[in-house]
Amino acid sequence: MSPHESHPHSASHSHAHGHGPAAPVSRHLRKVIAAVLIPFAAAVAVGLVVLWPGGAPPHKPSGVGFDQPTETARVVKVAEVNCADVHAEQQPQPPSPTGQPPTGGADKGKPCQQATIEVTTGEHKGRTFQTVVTPDALRQYTTGQEVVVSYSPKAPKDLQYSISDVDRSFPMWLLAAIFAFAVVIVGRLRGLLALVALAASFVVLTLFILPAILQGSNPLVVAVVGGSAIMLIALYLCHGLTARTSVAVLGTLASLLLIALLGSVFIGWALLTGNTDDTTGLVHGLYPDIEIRGLLLAGIIIGSLGVLDDVTVTQTAAVWELKEADPSAGWRKLYGAAMRIGRDHIASVVNTLVLAYAGAALPLLLLFSIAQSSVGTVASSEVVAEEIVRTLVGSIGLVAAVPLTTLLAALVVSADRKERSAPTWDTGAGQVAGAEAGADAGATGGVPASPTGGRPGRRGGRGKRRKQ
Repeated sequence: MSPHESHPHSASHSHAHGHGPAAPVSRHLRKVIAAVLIPFAAAVAVGLVVLWPGGAPPHKPSGVGFDQPTETARVVKVAEVNCADVHAEQQPQPPSPTGQPPTGGADKGKPCQQATIEVTTGEHKGRTFQTVVTPDALRQYTTGQEVVVSYSPKAPKDLQYSISDVDRSFPMWLLAAIFAFAVVIVGRLRGLLALVALAASFVVLTLFILPAILQGSNPLVVAVVGGSAIMLIALYLCHGLTARTSVAVLGTLASLLLIALLGSVFIGWALLTGNTDDTTGLVHGLYPDIEIRGLLLAGIIIGSLGVLDDVTVTQTAAVWELKEADPSAGWRKLYGAAMRIGRDHIASVVNTLVLAYAGAALPLLLLFSIAQSSVGTVASSEVVAEEIVRTLVGSIGLVAAVPLTTLLAALVVSADRKERSAPTWDTGAGQVAGAEAGADAGATGGVPASPTGGRPGRRGGRGKRRKQ
């Protein structure tokens, strides 16, 4: 029986490269890996228990920005009215610097819309109110459209409700369903497990990380504990409880610690406060105990975690597959071959991370592209420097994850001293070759010839592979 057959649990962890499931490592190596990861997992569990917030702390709504009670509503009527009659005259706009006519000139003279909105949820269900929409407004309404309304209890009764957004629940849920369907169809069981891991990540994020930060716990500690929990759940659930996954976990952990260290150093050195937008200021105003600078560092750690998982799992799988393809390869050869794969991975992943951050900050970049300031001045401003530090620290962690994980995986598979049975062939020709090898062994005094026709290994007479 081959090693693959004696360990059927490893079959669920194939990497779709045609070499079959990864061969399990020896019992001794599994004990060594467990001696490292079990205390780490126990520490994460203890951290979850100690820091568990029990829900977000209550607060009195301020009525500012997102901190408002909201209900769903429906547009029941839309009528055209004269803008002057509803005191919604369009303000004249100055000409553009290029001499072009002011934007929105084509809308001049068009009637306004007066939409009647009916609240459909909450204690005031059935109440109606009216809102006026000017012709140049970006959002227009139609009869029957679902909207989200905000409630201001201190305002006059006629002004307590106002439209804050449209209800886009259906297209969002439909898109999520299409995504889940595509993942399951292509990934099958592995895709289904990935969706379960994704749901578990959201549970940890919404039930632990966010409420714990709101409770006043150190955001860095919360991010490390919560991110480690997400990492353990996602990697082991998606890739199985194997030594290969454990090596990926160790590589991810080492890279996360490096990101946390670099982020802490450069956030403090660059004197970044983390309070660069209205949302952060609102959160800090509602919960003064939150350490905003730590919140910035926590965001860097959590934002880098998903890409780190991809890098470490891919590099570990590459080393295992290379070892399966060439069982005689030592750790240096495995490391060199896997690093050639890793360098391509580094180039693509770093570019992906930088473009992801640039895309999220695109409106900000547009503003600075027209600013009358030098590139150095713009880059050193806090709002831009924060994104630069976030991007570069995360990228350094990703780059470091490749050699760290590759080296660790190469050392693990090369240090395996367990005995492996000789290779077997399923074809009849292979069986004939085995019989001929036995006949040759008798003719040569009991020493079998090598399958390739070359000289036998030093320990070939005992049926054991040479130590690497």
